[in-house]
Amino acid sequence: MKKLKNYSVWFCAVLFLLSSCSKAQESMSEKKEISKDKNVLIVYLSRTKNTKTVAEIIHQNVGGTLVELELQNPYPENYKSIVDQVAKENEANFLPPLKTKIEDIEKYDVIFLGFPTWGMQLPPPIKSFLSQNDFKGKTIIPFNTNAGYGIGSSFETVKKLAPNSKVLEGFTIRGGIERDGILFVMEGKKKVEAEKKVKEWMTKIGMSKIKPLN
Repeated sequence: MKKLKNYSVWFCAVLFLLSSCSKAQESMSEKKEISKDKNVLIVYLSRTKNTKTVAEIIHQNVGGTLVELELQNPYPENYKSIVDQVAKENEANFLPPLKTKIEDIEKYDVIFLGFPTWGMQLPPPIKSFLSQNDFKGKTIIPFNTNAGYGIGSSFETVKKLAPNSKVLEGFTIRGGIERDGILFVMEGKKKVEAEKKVKEWMTKIGMSKIKPLN
């Protein structure tokens, strides 16, 4: 009986190890599916060029197509004026028309989506982009710069506006503080720090070995 009991314990242990290995292999397989032979699009909105710099860092690492979103009617240069306009657009759920048109968006598998935090929300032009395109079956990866207050509800809004896509863990970093007249800061040591953090984040989400098709 004692031998039988020991055998049962050993058998259960082997089953547990096999189950753990199987799950690990599934996890690795999923990462390979995400990171192998993908067509990449990097879309960003940038007012003071900080988000643009992060977009360029991503582009240097994964290649793909880099596109800056532009509006048909650009926002005013004055900071207070743009804050007031964006607040009204958010309140009215207004989607500003975009000048930027991306041809054949269906060919892209992975879409990096970059934006600043405006009023603790997703900027209206990004809402326009998400609302105007079909992202079914695509992988969306948000990245963000902010004035130190964080992402607000922006990443959650991305998920709501692209419900049929897979949204991976996003990236955020502190940029300038336009309210205080501190605009472009992604240079020198700050850029080096951003490059390091971007690479760490991409490794974490399984995108560091991506092989873009274009």
